[in-house]
Amino acid sequence: MRNLFYFFGQLLCIPHVLLFLFSKEKEAITKDLYARKNFNASKWHQVWDLSKELWLNRYFRTLFYHRTQSIFSKILRIFYPKASTFIIDVNTKIGGGLQLAHPYATILNAEKIGEKVYVNHLVTVGEKNGKRPIIEDGVELHANCIVIGGITIGKNAKIGAGAVVTKDVPENAIAVGNPAKIILK
Repeated sequence: MRNLFYFFGQLLCIPHVLLFLFSKEKEAITKDLYARKNFNASKWHQVWDLSKELWLNRYFRTLFYHRTQSIFSKILRIFYPKASTFIIDVNTKIGGGLQLAHPYATILNAEKIGEKVYVNHLVTVGEKNGKRPIIEDGVELHANCIVIGGITIGKNAKIGAGAVVTKDVPENAIAVGNPAKIILK
């Protein structure tokens, strides 16, 4: 019975799959889909996995709609809405492989977010005085951290839970605390 339920739910995602197949962001969406897995599936499995994520995961759906900004995706939002507690600014450029670990109450308003970035819940990335942060590849943003202003978070940096970052963080560094301090370079 459960499999039948999944099957019908995924059938309803056929318009989303068509949007994916004709999207310019197909490669980035595929990287997002498999960000938490260490393999890439065949084309058939991609379609199946994509429809399953779109049907069951409203956070992934929000990222999908951000990547496929079109009138068609806006119409699809009526039937499968975005997560109301996960906000991505329309101007934020996001690299592939964004790993979302239940991003409840998360706001992403960055100039650019790199590839393979990890985002936990209650994360706020925002502007200050009209300047927005740049998050480079491989960065980890842990629970309840805040990153604001025209700063750069370097490659593979880790921002600890509850940290408030208002200054640049170098590559491979760990920043923790309020205000954030670099504890490891």
